[in-house]
Amino acid sequence: MPAWSDLATGRAAGGEPLLALLARLVPVGARVLLAGPHDPALLDRLAHAEVTCLLRGEPDGTAVAARAARTLVGGATGIDGAYDVVVAAAGLAAIESAQDRPLGWTALLERLVTALRPGGLLLLGAENPFGLGRLVDPVPWYAGRDDADWAVEGILAPDRPADLDQLTDRLTAAGLHPWGSFAAYPRWRSATALLATGPLAEQRGSGLFDAVLHDACAVGERPVLQDPARLAVDALHTGLAAALAPGWLVLAHRPVTGAAGAVVAAAPDRITLPVALLCAGPPGSGVTEVYDGADGWRWRALAAPTPNPAAEPAPPFASREVAYRDPGTSTGRVPEGRLLRTVLLDAVLRRDLGALRRLLTAYARWLAGQGVDDRLTGAVAVSGLDNVVVGAAGDHAVLDPGWQAIDPLATEVVLARALWRFAADLLTGGYAHPWPSTLDVVGLTVVLGGLTGRDLDRAIVAIAVEVEAAVVAARRGLDDTARADLAAALRAVTPTAPPTGRESVQQLREAWLRQRAELTRLTARLAWTEQLLTHRERALRRAETKLDLLSGTLGYRMGKLAITPLRLARRGAGAAKRQVRTAVRRQQHGGEQQ
Repeated sequence: MPAWSDLATGRAAGGEPLLALLARLVPVGARVLLAGPHDPALLDRLAHAEVTCLLRGEPDGTAVAARAARTLVGGATGIDGAYDVVVAAAGLAAIESAQDRPLGWTALLERLVTALRPGGLLLLGAENPFGLGRLVDPVPWYAGRDDADWAVEGILAPDRPADLDQLTDRLTAAGLHPWGSFAAYPRWRSATALLATGPLAEQRGSGLFDAVLHDACAVGERPVLQDPARLAVDALHTGLAAALAPGWLVLAHRPVTGAAGAVVAAAPDRITLPVALLCAGPPGSGVTEVYDGADGWRWRALAAPTPNPAAEPAPPFASREVAYRDPGTSTGRVPEGRLLRTVLLDAVLRRDLGALRRLLTAYARWLAGQGVDDRLTGAVAVSGLDNVVVGAAGDHAVLDPGWQAIDPLATEVVLARALWRFAADLLTGGYAHPWPSTLDVVGLTVVLGGLTGRDLDRAIVAIAVEVEAAVVAARRGLDDTARADLAAALRAVTPTAPPTGRESVQQLREAWLRQRAELTRLTARLAWTEQLLTHRERALRRAETKLDLLSGTLGYRMGKLAITPLRLARRGAGAAKRQVRTAVRRQQHGGEQQ
């Protein structure tokens, strides 16, 4: 199509986890077919292979021609040759051209399978028509009128797979062996987290998946119907995180058959698929992998360690860094257990103050045991309740040790920061809790500190909020101006406001309900105050009227005449007493002089 561009309309598949996965799947010298639009950075990552790009828009073909070995512009009918790896991470709908004969989903898959040599690999992306992205999008999928929303064949086509099971069945029917699949969050074409669907469906209480899903879905600029982070975590706990993923990446292998037709190899033995591929730092900081080792899941960084900013001259305090990402520290086991934030939320929703006191006291005791001279360093200093897991025996551990503190932080400040963030989530998120609604975020932080046995004052909490702004700014890669705006927004958080970040219709409604309840309370209090003032004013008027009536009666006048001589006598007695006292003092003073 001469004027069509998938790259310009945002339909290209990309993301650092996808690039890391393909770098592992594609061997040196392999022939690779990129079918459909993909991020041009992917071509740089596959420089060790011979890459052919199949695109349907001429502007896209011109843009990648210098990077690819071959560029084919047109529909799927232009596929030729045999390839070791075929990648269609943007889905099959992005391959079909309006200038070619419509083939349909099944026929497109058969074309790709035909181009795959025996023993080769197919990486296919597919959008979930009932995924998380569509559930929270305020714009229905059928209302889009942009170029990015157009497709030759829509999602209502009968031969298009509707879920992951149907997708794997179609691959099997096409003669492939599905080998592995990943759930893509928070967007299926540009995922920041790729999670293996098998462990994701089985490990419902995994602290790792809980933290990854929440962090991946919490960031975004577009308004949503409801909080996707909360919905993704709820889907995890019900075993639906893989089924409700915005999309999937499925890896299939074309088996090699012998002379008698027997399958020689059903999956390549040279590749070990990861449990998860994550973007745990700011953009451009590389990918962190979770793989299944001999002793359980383990961390592995797929990027070189970054330099420690503590070795550089410190800028002014307003722009001083508090934390930095060090991929070199992500090398140990992934601790097992539930995320501490989830455990605390469960206790809050049950109004179990005893359990809350035990959990928070144990957490504060663990924090104090990690420090030296009441100061914390390393990953513990910048880890909140969303990066700490609680084991079956009640032991605590940092989930992801990749973020490190530049300078030591006071234990009180670290505790106050964790409790402030939890309190802000409770109040702005609309969670039911056992405390009075008149508490603000700082006040609830002080109350939570009391449950740990610590006396946190508002000055400590104010310092903790500044540290929170600095840590979040480092995680998101914000500049000084954006960091200052973030700090101001965090200081201005109120219980009646929606959570900071992307706008959610559901949370805006909950904030409106809280504001209405607060206005109702204030209106009732104002009415009670006005009623009290009116009652007091009426009582005062009655007293004044009574005094006016009494002052005009004969008895009042006779009493006043009788009291007047007594007042004069009392006044004269007082004057005489003062004169006597003065004379006595003079006499005593003269005797002392003699």
